[in-house]
Amino acid sequence: MTIKVIKLFFLMIKTRVYSKYSRTAVALLGKSIQLARKERKWSEQALAERAGISRSTLVKVEKGDLHCEIGLVFELATIMGIKLFDADVMDLAQSIVQIDDKIALLPRRIHSVAMVVEDDF
Repeated sequence: MTIKVIKLFFLMIKTRVYSKYSRTAVALLGKSIQLARKERKWSEQALAERAGISRSTLVKVEKGDLHCEIGLVFELATIMGIKLFDADVMDLAQSIVQIDDKIALLPRRIHSVAMVVEDDF
């Protein structure tokens, strides 16, 4: 096998398939960040420096690249004043506490139910 074939094989293995909804949502968030940046008349370099990232990473986020870290994308949205949820920080923290309380009531481990296959024909 040549090196090109091996590299292609490993690229095919690592390819993740995203739903259309996820792709569209990430594209919308990226475009929203780009719009907010341009409305504030910030250059790509200025926002990238403020976020502590490279300009090329910012370009990927604005283009809706699905391989960018979610924390980074959320931070860029926050810097640009884009609300990600219909709540403030205190409401989000309270929601986390409520969800943690619900999780605490559920079993720690989830076991798959074994399916019984009836193959008597």
